[in-house]
Amino acid sequence: MTDEYLFISDCHLDASRPEVTDALTVFLQQQASTAHCLYILGDLFEVWLGDDATFELSPILAALQQIAKNTEVYFIAGNRDFLLGENFATQAGLSIVTEPLSIELGGQAVLLIHGDSLCTDDHDYQEFRKMVRDPLWQSTFLSKPLTERQQIAAQLRQDSVAAMAQKSMQIMDVNQQAVDACFRTQSVDIIVHGHTHRPAIHRYPDNNTRYVLGDWNPGPSYLSWREDQGFKLVDSRVP
Repeated sequence: MTDEYLFISDCHLDASRPEVTDALTVFLQQQASTAHCLYILGDLFEVWLGDDATFELSPILAALQQIAKNTEVYFIAGNRDFLLGENFATQAGLSIVTEPLSIELGGQAVLLIHGDSLCTDDHDYQEFRKMVRDPLWQSTFLSKPLTERQQIAAQLRQDSVAAMAQKSMQIMDVNQQAVDACFRTQSVDIIVHGHTHRPAIHRYPDNNTRYVLGDWNPGPSYLSWREDQGFKLVDSRVP
């Protein structure tokens, strides 16, 4: 095992995209299997309607179970898989942690979040996020039959696609004031997040840095940290 820490987000695993499942399986078997920690910062799955509603996950489950023998694996919920529960976590060998999560690497305070909480210009989405993250809403939703949950999810997705078509890209990106406030209130040097599917490294005059993880289309996107190299963002869309 190495001292490497790995961070991924927005794989959006779905039965209709087996190539993404294959790419993540290879990543887990190769890079993640020798790492000290792997942090999954949300939207590992395209949709998660409860631990009783999975597609064919055998390759991912097997890979997670295998690396969990030597690698610590942590999961922060995204806006697509916030209903992922302890049953799946136990089966996969990962630990569910809540955001914001602060860790220390190389003497720097690092904040880990999914990223949607920073998109404060999208008021409709923030209201929706508040509703579905409420424990009462979640327990009520999960108590419904799977077929009804699937119907509700399909309608919510349809409504979301229609709403996004009417929104500018700027509204759906992070708000810089929210980013500044996050650095300030959390007292951190670095923020790592996904959600926006816009992989990049943002450096600020006050020596703060924000690393944005990309989605896994067309290929893998991950952030690595090692003592001898610091942070390195690996994504075909980032120079």
